[in-house]
Amino acid sequence: MSTTTEVIIVGGGFAGVACARELGRRGIRTLLIDKNSYHQFQPLLYQVAASQIGVSEVTRPLRSIFHRTRNVKVLTAEVASIDLDSHSVTTTDGHTYPGRMLVLANGAEPNFFNTPGAQEHAYPLYSIRDATRLGTALVAALNTANTEPTMEHGVRVVVVGGGPTGVEISGAIAENFKYVVPGYFSPELAEKCSVHLVDMLPNILTPFDDKSKAYAEKQLRKKGVQLKLGSGVTNVTPGSVTFADDTTLPADIVVWAGGLKAGRLIAESGLPLGRGGRVDVSPDLKAPGLQGVYVLGDTANMTDAQGNKLPQLGSCAQQAGKWAAKNIASELTGGGTKPFEYRDKGYMAMIGRGAAVAELGRKRRLVHGPVAFVAWLAVHLVLLSGGRQRASALISWAEDYLSHSRTHVVLGRAD
Repeated sequence: MSTTTEVIIVGGGFAGVACARELGRRGIRTLLIDKNSYHQFQPLLYQVAASQIGVSEVTRPLRSIFHRTRNVKVLTAEVASIDLDSHSVTTTDGHTYPGRMLVLANGAEPNFFNTPGAQEHAYPLYSIRDATRLGTALVAALNTANTEPTMEHGVRVVVVGGGPTGVEISGAIAENFKYVVPGYFSPELAEKCSVHLVDMLPNILTPFDDKSKAYAEKQLRKKGVQLKLGSGVTNVTPGSVTFADDTTLPADIVVWAGGLKAGRLIAESGLPLGRGGRVDVSPDLKAPGLQGVYVLGDTANMTDAQGNKLPQLGSCAQQAGKWAAKNIASELTGGGTKPFEYRDKGYMAMIGRGAAVAELGRKRRLVHGPVAFVAWLAVHLVLLSGGRQRASALISWAEDYLSHSRTHVVLGRAD
């Protein structure tokens, strides 16, 4: 690799790709490094797990994204260590890549909060591999329940975490049990299957308005999701989940949507860490006390110029990536940096067919039901990377919501 690389970006997620695109547009020589050869659209991973859409709809090769951007080079490699002083990274194959500026946007990993058994027995939902593992496990459990007459309880799913991911996967699995299982297996099996959504907090969708929370809870119950709130998970086994109130739920599959933390690379970087093991960056998105080092996306705790905490959302990460690129371009030409100005687009969560909640814009305009459902589809369609991915997702959604068809095959390992 030439030593003339100006910017090294670690991570090909929302923030890393947006930053690289803007730098490439400005003619700045950039190296984008990711352990995967593709960019994944995390907000739709739950739909992959539920066989509503396919893997190809939520992934796009990084080289495809940048094949017309000569100034951006893509390297598929895992980063072993970073040197904050020299702005260089070393990959697991022993190669070191220096740059004038360093951008850390390498995402996060599931946070099991040291819950006994959770990491070993629960299915997280943060990567394509996670989604295919969960989807495979769900199909395998249904096949077993369908062929074993002694399994009188059907498939019992417990989803841990009442945030948007937990709500969305709970609704998707419940709809599969209600609408898909009767046709693909039998109505009798569908009747025996169950979904529990659990959280240590007394309500779901914490950042949302009380009206949105109430609507979401009502819709989940209508779909057959049972809620257990206000008691944290203390233990996970291959067949059960135990809570702080000493109650236990039987579980064939446990889905972990209980939170994220920054990964090993950040933990070992020497950077000062804040909430979730993430870096508390300065308003201009730089690592505190360092020159030429930016930290973005799920790796960072970001605030605006007024000190308000910014959400861990894909739209926020995209905006941060583009903003960081502008600051980097300014620094490389001897200029200064500007505090990140986040355009707040609000929050959204899908609950299922024709049901969603949305709080739009900085003023949080509340929208529920079919209108929010359509808005959710439109926003995520726009955010998807690539025209082919958008067209394919649109077709899959039409098939799913009009016919309950499941034409996508989940290929993965449940172990």
